[in-house]
Amino acid sequence: MDKNQLNVLGTPLAVCSTRPLTGFYRDGRCHLDADEIGNHGVCAQVDDAFLAFSARRGNELRRPVAAYDFPGLKAGDCWCLCALRWKEAMLAGVAPPVVLAATHHAVLQHIQLTDLLAHAVDAPGGGLDPDYY
Repeated sequence: MDKNQLNVLGTPLAVCSTRPLTGFYRDGRCHLDADEIGNHGVCAQVDDAFLAFSARRGNELRRPVAAYDFPGLKAGDCWCLCALRWKEAMLAGVAPPVVLAATHHAVLQHIQLTDLLAHAVDAPGGGLDPDYY
């Protein structure tokens, strides 16, 4: 795995979460490579609306799964989400906020940067200025 991966801002990929420990490699980052086929590159701060949406789609993220060392998620947790699931949630009006600095640049193959910016929680100066990016 290339440790020098970039985020959607073109800078080094930041940590998404260590509590709970997220990422395909459970290293806290939304790294992507050939082994990670689901493109779990969106670092999102999940909320109740998204967690309920995901459960309705058959992925109950609130329930712990010990076999995978998965603690279950609660509102406010950051987690590396599948790009297509995040986009699906966005189209349904329930996309959770995104941490741009920890979102892998490869998600731009599936999601427009403007959509990520509209849901960003880490925009410089607290505002969303598309010209900055």
